[in-house]
Amino acid sequence: MSDPDLAGAVTDALRAPSVQNSQPWKWRILRDSVQLYADEDRHLYVTDPEQRELVLSCGAALHHLLVALAARGVGTDVTRLPDPEDCDHIATIAVNRASAPDALTASLYPAIAARQTDRRRMSDDPVSPDQVEALQEHAGHAGGLLVPVTEPHAREQLVATLTEANEQQRNEPGYASELRLWTHRLPGSHDGIPADAVAAPVCGARPTGLRRFGPATLAQPPLSPGRTPDDAAEFLVVATATDTVLDHIRAGEATSAVLLAATRMGLATTPLSQALEIDSCRHRIRTEVLRMPEYPQLVVRVGLPAAGADELPVTPRRALRSVLLPD
Repeated sequence: MSDPDLAGAVTDALRAPSVQNSQPWKWRILRDSVQLYADEDRHLYVTDPEQRELVLSCGAALHHLLVALAARGVGTDVTRLPDPEDCDHIATIAVNRASAPDALTASLYPAIAARQTDRRRMSDDPVSPDQVEALQEHAGHAGGLLVPVTEPHAREQLVATLTEANEQQRNEPGYASELRLWTHRLPGSHDGIPADAVAAPVCGARPTGLRRFGPATLAQPPLSPGRTPDDAAEFLVVATATDTVLDHIRAGEATSAVLLAATRMGLATTPLSQALEIDSCRHRIRTEVLRMPEYPQLVVRVGLPAAGADELPVTPRRALRSVLLPD
């Protein structure tokens, strides 16, 4: 294994999703290992006061790296939170020449380049139970739990909680300016959420719980005659047994696995985090929607792409040189 191979895998990992596309990570590439660090300079203080989503984003990048290495035929040993005195050191990933790469993880590699967050209306054709079960398998393989919210009343509660979280955040001091910072980036920026990644709500459709962003120039798919403006997207909740920093890393890994697996199946996905950013809303999802002791970490909206939907534009990413630490 040579340094360029590790650099290529880290470059793939930079495609990982992150809160507001903030890409809050730094990397150090050594001869036979990679170190992943959280970048606190990219912490969203109002949206994510406890840094849970910052860590979750780094967990997603970690999983992307493991997928990229496995696809290159590289076995790995991963140490999460290796330094008790450095909470920013998320993981060390060491090359293990004696172990075979994980086949299920490697199978997700083609989805890294294809995965995009889709904030548009999805199809009114449902996701199959077999597909949901497969997504649950991928989440479990990555160390998390994926809970479908399919019961109609629970689904209504979840969407209502997402909508309430949107309203609460709009009134949170500093939230509007922080959101504007990440949705009104300067031309040529390599982070944040551009207007062409956001679509305006569909008129006449039932609430979807999508976060309200800034400018929205992404076109909604055309509505076929006789078809409802409502879609049949499923809501799946990534959860963990406890709520430690390690759990947040694992939740990020499971989120990455679910998003990549869904992409491989031809499904559209939208991570939704706002209801987990407000303590009261997160508690309600845990106790009234899921009714289980596990801790919800993220909601993922999954559905078939709507007929006639245009290809999504590629969201910006920082270059490898911008996120590297000296060796």
